[in-house]
Amino acid sequence: MGNREDLLAGARKVILERGVAKATARDIASAAGVSLAAIGYHFGSKDRLVTEALADALGTAMGDAMEDLIGAGAGQSPLAGAALLWNGMPEVYAANHEAMLASMENIVRIVRSAEARAQLGDQLGNAVADLAGSVRAAHPELDDAQATAIGKLYFALVQGLGVLALLRPGEPALDGDELALAVRALAGT
Repeated sequence: MGNREDLLAGARKVILERGVAKATARDIASAAGVSLAAIGYHFGSKDRLVTEALADALGTAMGDAMEDLIGAGAGQSPLAGAALLWNGMPEVYAANHEAMLASMENIVRIVRSAEARAQLGDQLGNAVADLAGSVRAAHPELDDAQATAIGKLYFALVQGLGVLALLRPGEPALDGDELALAVRALAGT
């Protein structure tokens, strides 16, 4: 690994151990085994490093798990696939609890910083596109607009249900069967 990758790994380690607010640039550089100046050289600031480290760690772990769950729904109706996905999300949330907690801490910092919001903007669009791609691969009968709409819905639900999973671990706010029931009721079927 190079210094940039070492810094991302060091930042994730420190953030997960201490939280975003208590993660210092010095601690991150030390955990990465690089100089403090390397943060400025590779990321411009500790805040940019933290945003990228958390988005990368949480996005990869949860994104990969969601992709697997979406893929498991291939061959079923899109609604049955959605139910399968949401029935699997409590396990995904539990496996990523600390990273989700750190991400929630980081969201306040991002909301208050135009630069951090701009940095995160592309990453959010990529996350939705990745979900839409997984949906389209699992359900080729859907057109691109439908797959994108479902990807956006999944992304929004992941965020909201993720917050509720942090507040009430082990108690799903909405399981897949309830989601399917709600969608059928909204569709009038």
